[in-house]
Amino acid sequence: KTKDNVFVLVEVRVQYQVIDKKVKLAAYELTSAREQIEAYVEDVIRATIPEMELDQAFESKETVAQNVKEQLTEAMSGYGYQIHEALVTDLNPDQRVRNAMNEINASFRFREAAVEKAEADKVIVVKAAEADAESKYLSGVGVSKQRKAIIDGLRDSVTDFAESVEGTGPKDVLNLLMVAQYFDMLENVGCKSAK
Repeated sequence: KTKDNVFVLVEVRVQYQVIDKKVKLAAYELTSAREQIEAYVEDVIRATIPEMELDQAFESKETVAQNVKEQLTEAMSGYGYQIHEALVTDLNPDQRVRNAMNEINASFRFREAAVEKAEADKVIVVKAAEADAESKYLSGVGVSKQRKAIIDGLRDSVTDFAESVEGTGPKDVLNLLMVAQYFDMLENVGCKSAK
């Protein structure tokens, strides 16, 4: 049981051999070396795992394995056994805990995906707004240039007309333009109402 009250099944593999010079001791001192090793492993696990929370236990598998190896080496060398390696091969919490951990992980991934999608949507909206602003700016520049060209054209036309027809002034030319625009407007209205 871990510090945060989660029951875990810890699987440990131990690699050991009889020390050449202590074969007699290994053969006659212990009835079952395997059972003795298992007892020591269980003892070390019961002493180590309760001091850790579940996440820490997963992260500290090497530390647990090292503790097991050190304790076994110390205990079993007196019986003629050399411990080569102790490996924690699996930490298996209760199925409900595993399901909860998977749900937490899935929720985290979904939340990350939602944040990334929101960021992408934000970029799309910002870029669309920037494009719209640039379009309106360029449209305004175009309208401004168009009006300037019209004014320049009218000024040149008024000046040319006033110079070529004696007795007329700029006001007469502007009145003539107003009448021409009036007739153009009447023509457009007439064409649209006929349809």
